[in-house]
Amino acid sequence: MSTFDDLVAEAADAPVAGWDFSWLDGRATEQRPSWGYHRLVAERMARASAALDVQTGGGELLAGVPRRPPLTVATEGWPPNVARATRLLHPLGAVVVAAADTDPLPFGDDAFDLVVSRHPVAANWPEIARVLAPGGTYLSQEVGPASVFEVVEFFLGPQPEEVRANRSPDHAGRAAEAAGLEVVDLRLEELHTEFFDVGAVVYFLRKVVWMVPDFTVEKYLDRLRAMHDHIEREGSFTATTTRFLIEARAPRNP
Repeated sequence: MSTFDDLVAEAADAPVAGWDFSWLDGRATEQRPSWGYHRLVAERMARASAALDVQTGGGELLAGVPRRPPLTVATEGWPPNVARATRLLHPLGAVVVAAADTDPLPFGDDAFDLVVSRHPVAANWPEIARVLAPGGTYLSQEVGPASVFEVVEFFLGPQPEEVRANRSPDHAGRAAEAAGLEVVDLRLEELHTEFFDVGAVVYFLRKVVWMVPDFTVEKYLDRLRAMHDHIEREGSFTATTTRFLIEARAPRNP
């Protein structure tokens, strides 16, 4: 059996570029929402003529779509992911554009009949509405409120209620409507994530950096030891994961 030091050192050295979590296979599990986001994206991509994947990460989801539109573009803001997505998507005919998450989308008005985004840092609703063609669709799966907060609060302590309430699907729905879009689907599900060793927790916090923004192994060594002891005693550490699906449509021309 691996020691605490071995598990932490292995996870601290693991590469975290892209949005591929296969390093966690056998070390952590996450329930998937019932709606099947990848399947929904694939269905809509097959019918689209021009599609945009916002904050594509390493391009993994887009690369897995069986049939992409003739014009397929992705944006990404983190340089290591831009390089990774470019290597993955360019051979498939998709263009990757470097654009910071907070920047305006670098495209003209009415450019796409489909815009998708999986787990965006934040949805820029006015920009999404601007680049959607009349009658076009935005489809996104987002991290919901207080997701994996059992892990967050294990390291940071109890969080204020306003922090726990961030990323509300109702807020997203109101923001979409304020941008002039019609919300046609909005669903929230509570799921579970289970970590089977402390290395999985280290890897997760290194990759999903906004959970514990100042995380380093050195700074949180005592809490990591406590996490290791909990997993050794209980067999795993379980957290509640929240996800919501939002689909919004641009109005058609009169």
